[in-house]
Amino acid sequence: EVQLQASGGGLVQAGGSLRLSCVASAFRFDRYAIGWFRQAPGREREGIAGISNLDGSTYYSRSVRGRFTISSDNAKNTVYLQMNNLKPDDTAVYYCAAVPSPVQYNILWDEWDEYNYWGQGTLVTVSS
Repeated sequence: EVQLQASGGGLVQAGGSLRLSCVASAFRFDRYAIGWFRQAPGREREGIAGISNLDGSTYYSRSVRGRFTISSDNAKNTVYLQMNNLKPDDTAVYYCAAVPSPVQYNILWDEWDEYNYWGQGTLVTVSS
């Protein structure tokens, strides 16, 4: 069993920054892959970033690449999502999710149904 706790959301103006955190209880955190997903009303759940703690590989959606950075601190069992140059359409509930890192994570990282464990989500609101 893995428990995840997402935090760091809030209200910011367009162009601002936030740093989200995801703390995991995984026994072998370094064997897991962690993804960040977001969901806004009327939109599909969107995978925006993923990281494999096995090799440090990272992946980003086209919508956030160049603005968001995912990183992992294995000593703290924590994954971060640094979000810069936020836009109003970034407004959503952000979730972190974990799965034992699969061999084909490079093509599975943004598939929400591949993840076994989910945090409760944290709300990010970006005002114009």
